Amino acid sequence: MLGLDLFYLLLGLFLLYAGAVNLRQRRYAHGAFWTLVAGLIAGGNAVLRANAAGDALPAQCAGAAIIALALLAPRMRREHLAEAPEAQRRASAERLGHRLFGPALMIPVITVLVVLFGDKLQWNGHRLFGEGSITLIGLAFASVLSALAALRVTRAKPVLALAEGRRLLDTMGWAAMLPLVLAALGGVFAASGVGEAVASLVAAVIPADSALACVLAYGLGMVLFTVIMGNAFAAFPVMTAGIGLPLLVHQHGANPAILGALGMLTGYCGTLLTPMAANFNLVPAALLELDDPNAVIRAQVPTALPLMLVNLALMYWLVFAF
Repeated sequence: MLGLDLFYLLLGLFLLYAGAVNLRQRRYAHGAFWTLVAGLIAGGNAVLRANAAGDALPAQCAGAAIIALALLAPRMRREHLAEAPEAQRRASAERLGHRLFGPALMIPVITVLVVLFGDKLQWNGHRLFGEGSITLIGLAFASVLSALAALRVTRAKPVLALAEGRRLLDTMGWAAMLPLVLAALGGVFAASGVGEAVASLVAAVIPADSALACVLAYGLGMVLFTVIMGNAFAAFPVMTAGIGLPLLVHQHGANPAILGALGMLTGYCGTLLTPMAANFNLVPAALLELDDPNAVIRAQVPTALPLMLVNLALMYWLVFAF
């Protein structure tokens, strides 16, 4: 009953709202960008169904829209957008106190509950949650409930949630799309055989019969590819197809679940070190109006490097112990 199609439609409607507001304010590049993204997200499944039926035109139109997004992105200038006066925001924060954290904490809690028990929930004999990734469905469902809870806690009008969401989206600009784009890039790399090329290169450079060498190559490769591509989601399919599965899982018998979890966590150390992760490292510096655009990265280095070493040690110990 609640499937990804519904949540993609809701997201598409919000993005369409953001595009319409920008167009009304004569911010044409922003308006066109978010309107195109709205169409791609809301109509994505329709494109896939048409392509599976042999109609390539919708997919070609989607490809043209992607090229248009790339052309529009450089024209999206970050501008100051009006928000509530500081005195009003401080008064609201003092009035609400720690209750402000409640809606935010609902998102991970509800997501985990849906993942654990979502398949067992039914309504009038039908599954409550539809087909697709139960994790994504749970995250989307939790986000909607969290937004409703935030409106309840703050006693704000629903239109304020739309307006503030649009303001934050425009403040981030095209960088808001980076996780999605980079994850897709990782899939493209894996499908184009980059993983096999990496496996061949690693086998020629390191002793493939050494489990320690393979763990180091996999973990450090995750960090390096994440630094280059800006997101561990992009690095994961490449490094897992090239080193994780053929060398560690198949040759040395590593536990694939533990390897994947620690591999992603090790890759996130690279996210802390790279300006390519613009939405994490550059946008906050701009929002805080810091003089040094790399100040966030510099502050994260003392955390990233020790965490990387700990993850490598845990990976070598745990993937072969269970």
